[in-house]
Amino acid sequence: MKQPKVLIMMSTYNGERYINEQMDSLMAQINVETQIYIRDDGSTDSTIEKLRLYVEAYPDRIHFRSEDNLGVIRSFFELMRFSLPTFDYYAFCDQDDVWEQDKLIRAVTLLQTRSAAIPLLYCSSTQMVDQHLNAIGVWPKVPQKSLELHNALVENSCVGCTMVMNDITFNQVRSNLPSELSKVIMHDWWIFLYVTTFGEVIFDEQPSIQYRQHEGNVLGGGRDGWVQKWRKRVNRFVNGNNHYVLSKQAKLFLDMYKDSLTHAQIEEIRNLLHCLEKNVIDRTWYAFKTPFYRQSFLDNIVLKLVIIAGKL
Repeated sequence: MKQPKVLIMMSTYNGERYINEQMDSLMAQINVETQIYIRDDGSTDSTIEKLRLYVEAYPDRIHFRSEDNLGVIRSFFELMRFSLPTFDYYAFCDQDDVWEQDKLIRAVTLLQTRSAAIPLLYCSSTQMVDQHLNAIGVWPKVPQKSLELHNALVENSCVGCTMVMNDITFNQVRSNLPSELSKVIMHDWWIFLYVTTFGEVIFDEQPSIQYRQHEGNVLGGGRDGWVQKWRKRVNRFVNGNNHYVLSKQAKLFLDMYKDSLTHAQIEEIRNLLHCLEKNVIDRTWYAFKTPFYRQSFLDNIVLKLVIIAGKL
């Protein structure tokens, strides 16, 4: 039987410490035909030298570019831009994790249970590990509420390094990449938002990657304790680091896809954006009747408080 063709897209940056373990796990994937496109985002350590050894060993399977530093969001969108639209499935990959051998075939098998005529996205829980691959815990937990527009506009429920897309998702997003990347919170969130709106997301509760948590993570997982997590959230809000990020991304999404959204979806997004311009009483009224939601009870309360504060 012909094996599914999967393109793995990986952005690297100063990842010399763990890159060999990740690359070895990618090359060991079973029951799929893989190619790996790598874009180095301006590394200054030995990452490039280590990757060139893999390119020399697997010249037909690994395609490598060393380019200027653009940051993680732009780097992954650049990967999508220069990747060939000739594969069955497309996967994002971080530089410091370790994939189980059946990570891709498990994702592909689940995706094949759904209609191939719509945008599809697979994502999963991860086995969080420390820098030495000792298990810490499983994160994130299975979402208990629907993964659709009303969730995705205000919360990303999918971890980017677990994502696998079908060809429709990849080609549709690739053909209309965001023009104002400063308004995109993360590349994976943007794709999650797109698929929840126009297709279907499959969330797999079984982890198939070891998601390494260490001091060099660009974005960590759920390794912080409850107190630490909320202290960081409060600090970010007080310092203004996350003011208006949700509304900016929502407005960009509306502007780009208003011709494809339903009338009801357009009105709901507009109502969310317009409420931020109103007085605190009107914002409070809207916060308690908004159709938008987050997965956990506490995160949902925070969403309402941010709306009331007018800082969404």
